[in-house]
Amino acid sequence: MRDERVEAKREAESLGVPAAEARALAERLGLEPYPVRYWIVDHDEMNELIAYGGFQRRYPHWRWGMNYERQSKLDRHGLGKAFEIVNNDDPSHAFLQESNSPADQKAVITHVEAHADFFANNRWFGLYADRGKGGPNAAARLERNADRIAAIADRPEVDRDEVERLIDAVSALEDTIDQHSPADAARSVDEPGVDEDVNGPDDDPLAAIEERIAELDLSEEVRRDVFDDEWLEARGEGVEPEEPRPDVLAFLRDYGKRYDPESGKAVDREPWETTVIDALREEAYYFAGQKSTKVMNEGWATYWESVMMGGEGFADPDEFLTYADHMSRVLGSPGLNPYKLGFELWTHVELRAARRDVIDKLLRIEGVTPENFHSRIDLDEVAAALEPHPAIAGAGPATLDELAELAADRDPRVDAEAVDRALSARDGESPGTDSDAGPDSGPDIERYPWKLLTREGLAERHYVLSRPEHRNSLRNVSRETLTEQARYMFDVDRYATVDEALADVDRATGWDRMLEVRESHNDVTFIDAFLTDEFVREGNYFTYEYSRATEQHRVASVDADDVRKKLLLRFTNFGKPTVVVLDGNFRNRGELLLGHRYNGVALDEESARETLKRVFELWGRPANLATIRVEYSDEAIRRAMRRGTEPEGKEVGVRFQYDGGEVTEHDLDPEIKARIAADEIDYDTKPDDWLA
Repeated sequence: MRDERVEAKREAESLGVPAAEARALAERLGLEPYPVRYWIVDHDEMNELIAYGGFQRRYPHWRWGMNYERQSKLDRHGLGKAFEIVNNDDPSHAFLQESNSPADQKAVITHVEAHADFFANNRWFGLYADRGKGGPNAAARLERNADRIAAIADRPEVDRDEVERLIDAVSALEDTIDQHSPADAARSVDEPGVDEDVNGPDDDPLAAIEERIAELDLSEEVRRDVFDDEWLEARGEGVEPEEPRPDVLAFLRDYGKRYDPESGKAVDREPWETTVIDALREEAYYFAGQKSTKVMNEGWATYWESVMMGGEGFADPDEFLTYADHMSRVLGSPGLNPYKLGFELWTHVELRAARRDVIDKLLRIEGVTPENFHSRIDLDEVAAALEPHPAIAGAGPATLDELAELAADRDPRVDAEAVDRALSARDGESPGTDSDAGPDSGPDIERYPWKLLTREGLAERHYVLSRPEHRNSLRNVSRETLTEQARYMFDVDRYATVDEALADVDRATGWDRMLEVRESHNDVTFIDAFLTDEFVREGNYFTYEYSRATEQHRVASVDADDVRKKLLLRFTNFGKPTVVVLDGNFRNRGELLLGHRYNGVALDEESARETLKRVFELWGRPANLATIRVEYSDEAIRRAMRRGTEPEGKEVGVRFQYDGGEVTEHDLDPEIKARIAADEIDYDTKPDDWLA
């Protein structure tokens, strides 16, 4: 075993050259990744990193040990091996499993470089930290939080169990941040003395009077008779948001208290408690970027990994089968696979952009219209013309002379300097190539033929419309699509022949469009924009649901709109129920009222009840949650089973309340029910189980 470890370590430490070459190739393809620092770790270290969310140090808490035990068991039984972990940081840190095969290590490195590009350029990751002020600096910030919380837990006057209890409460609500606003909108944990001098917004002279009123336990009618309405409403100023407030965790930080079991009252928090809440909320924003772009990010990394490893032969010939098996397992994982869905969507984005560019040129040929497009244009001729130049497609030692001729004509697809150095080495005018050389010491064109080409050349070499699986995509374009595109064309740049038109086709159009989309979208907007009818049809996507009538799952729809709606539900708000603050002074008793934005999918009520208890710990006073459930009568279910149809249910408003004793259930005021019904987001999702 020791000899195996030594050999694995030796192979892992030889990855410096592939890492440098992968970075050079990624940049030539047009990517702009953060710098990446690679670390080689063993199984135990990798499991520890996974437990800590990809970082080496986190604040003290019992769940890290639980995560470690779970991951260790998965790893031990071959059910959850991690090939790598990479975090969003500048520089990014990538941890590679030392037991990976050489082919796997190369695949992981190319995958990581694409992740680092996504981290550096996607705006949703920018919400965690202002890139203009030195980048995320995530490792340092999370380490600082770890030190600060550990120091708090070590204070003699602080009960360590209370610290962990507070962490439990905040962690249960970490997805209730406003993921569309910058993290720095929160009170910064960097403010001098924040853990010593913070005073809550409730610290005012009238707070004691309000507590005395609460102690009287007066009815609503008496409260309104005795106390002036204007005064009571003023007491709720700032805690009765005019619009539902999505950042529940920030609201609890700003207006919450702590329940004191000895006095049975809400008391002001200790300053250290606010420090802990702020630190954990900041970290929630760090992980929010990853949660909200899982499909995009993994699909992006998988796409560029395939270009580098397969298309550019980054895997040596004797490693390619291992890599192909690796990729097939990644893309073939069951269930909703973000790697596969993301990879296919990115390819669809590329294909649409490239096809639109070609159609734009062909529709500008004199005499060609949407009506006669398929009869006037020889699409076999077009497909042949779009094939890459033979010297570009086969760039390498065998095509040096042809590439040199292109370089002599200043062809933008060829790296003239690299071709010249390769010719000199071949003809004995230099010491030759060094297989261990770095990316700047001379082109090792046998192992890395891409060095002979520019980005334009690589774009032609990998042009989506020349790939076998997409060569007929122009043939499938409908007249409606052609008419729609022609409507927005300006009557300029006309061509006399097909050859003239195709000469102006930009082979990098697909990649350029991908880079644009990568900057601005998250999973929800990505799926909404690019999951088209064509994509659903060609990918054989469908929705399924649980039938109450047959008590089985069944295919519900193959319609693109239905597939899109189900996927949007899966990724909106990280796939969690959307909960907002409706009132911080509910019933004028200082109670908190949260609202579940009901969109057809009911809450898991058991989880909701337990989470409401955590809310109480951060509010210090009774907490309420308004939601809607669908109730089915026994008769409706029997009738549906006889007819083989789905039963008709009734939507009923429910309010759960927790005041430190038991969670109680109450009827929901119709006005509140109307406020939480997300009618503008009608996803029509009736089944309880979907996309499991």
